[in-house]
Amino acid sequence: MAEPRDFYEVLGIPRDADVKVIKDAFRQLALKYHPDRNKEPGASDRFKEIAEAYAVLSDPKKRAEYDARGYAGVAGFSPEDLFGGIDFEDIFGGLGVDFGGPSVFDRLFHRRAAQRQGESLEVNLTVPLEKVLTGGDETIRVGRPAACQACQVSGAKAGTKPRTCAKCGGSGQLVRTQRKGGVSLQQITPCPDCSGRGSIIDTPCLECGGTGQVARDETLTVRVPVGVEEGMALRVPGHGLPAERPGLPAGDLLVIVRTADDPRFGRHGRDLYRVDTIDVVDAVLGTSIDVPTLDGQVSIKVPPGTQPDSMLRLRGKGLPRFGGGARGDLYVRVQVHIPEQLSERHRRLFEEARAAGGRKNSAKS
Repeated sequence: MAEPRDFYEVLGIPRDADVKVIKDAFRQLALKYHPDRNKEPGASDRFKEIAEAYAVLSDPKKRAEYDARGYAGVAGFSPEDLFGGIDFEDIFGGLGVDFGGPSVFDRLFHRRAAQRQGESLEVNLTVPLEKVLTGGDETIRVGRPAACQACQVSGAKAGTKPRTCAKCGGSGQLVRTQRKGGVSLQQITPCPDCSGRGSIIDTPCLECGGTGQVARDETLTVRVPVGVEEGMALRVPGHGLPAERPGLPAGDLLVIVRTADDPRFGRHGRDLYRVDTIDVVDAVLGTSIDVPTLDGQVSIKVPPGTQPDSMLRLRGKGLPRFGGGARGDLYVRVQVHIPEQLSERHRRLFEEARAAGGRKNSAKS
């Protein structure tokens, strides 16, 4: 591993920072770059760098080694050594999202546990803007393969067992070795007799057909946090795909949150946008229009002389920051309707206005 940047620089803190400063800096940066929130290229690498820096500087002994010897003082630590003693619930608790659980570190740092558990399963959850505003519980239905209880994942009918494949000896692979020019080459292929399983089932389980898995529909309740961001993943541990080997934990369910289309607003981060159209006379003279918001309808003033595509701003009428806090704004783009046909009276009034404007301009000249 190449030597990383200075850990203090990574967290943006001074070298004499206390525990609280270190924790606050890590929390802010981890929320920004967590791969379940930030899909920008390089976000995962940035998160790994931030996590490593916090793991070292938050531990007095590791920090002392790092201060004395630099990266060489902590280079021998495994991911388990670095992150095993960190209470992520204390750091990220109350946000309603798993931002510090072991799963993300299993994925990013290739910890051994990640190789044993099942794969993650992704589903989409579409929520209205009102749910983004308030947060709350949402019910989802998930169809996924689950471990067959009738055969205990073996795939063999109850009372029988799979037998070890004689061709591969239970390895599921065939290894062919040959020498060319003094070099020994190995070719590894899946065993054709057992299809790479290492065992052969003579009497398949009636419930799962010998696969060891059955389809299962689950109804789950997930907590949508206040200000949930577009595309954010809510992690439900243990409800993903089953592990390949019996007795090992299933993977995680990743609930990807999407914002439902709303005819009233468009969303960009915490801000909301809408378009309202007014008549040309109202653009000239000014008017008031009623505008829907997530808190109910409000009346806003359109100042005289408003130009087409002008933007009116309603402060604090957008969506809250993730986890709660200051709300964004609602922007109203004003379009001006130009009538295609005029009555004789309206035409005369416009002509009088144009003539009056012409006299005014000629008077200035």
